[in-house]
Amino acid sequence: MNPVFPATRFVLIETSHAGNVGAVARAMKVMGFDDLVLVRPRWPDVLQRDEAVDRASGAADVLARARVVDTLDAALDGMTHLCATAMTPRDFGPPTRAPREHLGALAADWLAPGAAAPVAAQGLALLFGSERYGMKNEDVYRCHACLRIPTAAGYGSLNIAAAVQLIAYEWRQALGGFDGAVPASNPAPLADGAAPADAQAIAGLLAHWQEALVAVGFLDPAAPKKLLPRLNQLFNRAQPTAEEVHILRGVARAMQQTAGRAKR
Repeated sequence: MNPVFPATRFVLIETSHAGNVGAVARAMKVMGFDDLVLVRPRWPDVLQRDEAVDRASGAADVLARARVVDTLDAALDGMTHLCATAMTPRDFGPPTRAPREHLGALAADWLAPGAAAPVAAQGLALLFGSERYGMKNEDVYRCHACLRIPTAAGYGSLNIAAAVQLIAYEWRQALGGFDGAVPASNPAPLADGAAPADAQAIAGLLAHWQEALVAVGFLDPAAPKKLLPRLNQLFNRAQPTAEEVHILRGVARAMQQTAGRAKR
């Protein structure tokens, strides 16, 4: 029986050019990946447009199973580790690392014997922003790491398909290359809840804590500064399980209830 790799998803956010979508599908396929999700692309029918089909060049199956969604939350369903791609580090954002450094360490952790959670319960989402303006700060803040491809000092702009190709290659190499192992289609749920909560659960936790902190007067919604990105990074580092997220949301709920009673 072939060993199972973590689920791997490539997420394109507000992509402008249909041809780039096809080229991304081709880049993914040659590295053995096929889970592609597009968030609010310029063309709603981008997966059927001639430019995309032509540039896919043999990766029509990747386009056929790709999804178009309205929100980043929908694109991250089931994913437990998020990597942004950006040239410029964000203040209070995730640590910026080279793809080889970060992906190598991630694979070593996930594939190690006795890892905290079985590899089939893990899911990696690789996020790529618009060709015109890259990734928005709020999307970068959600991620565990920001991948920056080393380039010449004078010119660091990569075509999105080229960036996907490089990062897909580094992840494939980190997973051991092509040795017969196959990626999991989706993270497998665990009865004991040992796997980290997915990105949607963390987003819900952050939103709940924002409401609770406003209720108790700790957070001024008119001037939040960088508290929420910092909390997001704290939650990402902690990697809470689904049960732990439930506990933390219970704390937030109690804060809201206490604040409500104090106002009576």
